[in-house]
Amino acid sequence: MGVLPVPAEVRAILLDIEGTTTPIAFVQETLFPYIKDNVKEYLRAHWEEEECQRDVGLLRKQAQEDSSLDGAVLIPLESGSGEEELERVIQAVVDNVHWQMSLDRKTTALKQLQGHMWRAAYATGHVKGEVFEDVVPAIRKWREAGMKVYIYSSGSVEAQKLLFGYSTEGDILELFDGHFDTKIGPKVDSESYRRIAASIGCATNNILFLTDVPREANAAEEADTHVAVVIRPGNAGLTDDEKSYYSLISSFTELFLPSST
Repeated sequence: MGVLPVPAEVRAILLDIEGTTTPIAFVQETLFPYIKDNVKEYLRAHWEEEECQRDVGLLRKQAQEDSSLDGAVLIPLESGSGEEELERVIQAVVDNVHWQMSLDRKTTALKQLQGHMWRAAYATGHVKGEVFEDVVPAIRKWREAGMKVYIYSSGSVEAQKLLFGYSTEGDILELFDGHFDTKIGPKVDSESYRRIAASIGCATNNILFLTDVPREANAAEEADTHVAVVIRPGNAGLTDDEKSYYSLISSFTELFLPSST
């Protein structure tokens, strides 16, 4: 793919995570299976804790809202009548989590429990965040050239910080000037990129957004943000039209910063 010159007006680089800084396989084959395989054990170990009870309460409320959906799993209230009943409630939570994940739901209730489980997994060393080997050296070079570097992912800011704080490269949170998740808006909505620009104090055309998803690239372009689509192993393929339309890179080292000459 060669070298991609970065426009001179760019002052900040905005990075997607999955398929851009981090292999899609890490999310699909490590993070999500960890939740499925360990949710029952986690609930049993933390059930009496206030945070866990808040998580369960949110899931229970979400289950009520989902009650008309096919396959939805309700979570009963505890009446305090012993271990057998507790196991039934815990199993209902497990079944609800598995059902939501099977549909790739992105509910706040599910994401909150997942975030707390991943926090424990990272802290104990059961999980380490994966980043492509070109990522850290390239970001260091960008920062030396005066660039600001931000993350924008559909995963929560907490999940982002865990991934980079407990990564295969060590704690690399210092490389980022800020984090954005879908609280700022959906990644396929051009208004989200305008909000991000306003938040970091620049114009949208002062930002270069790197993502593996053409729909996100299109939304960013609509907001007058510069974009490049990242080609990584395991990413979804692009159509011929997408390949010819978008600027493409397969490694962060392919970005050429005018200020680095």
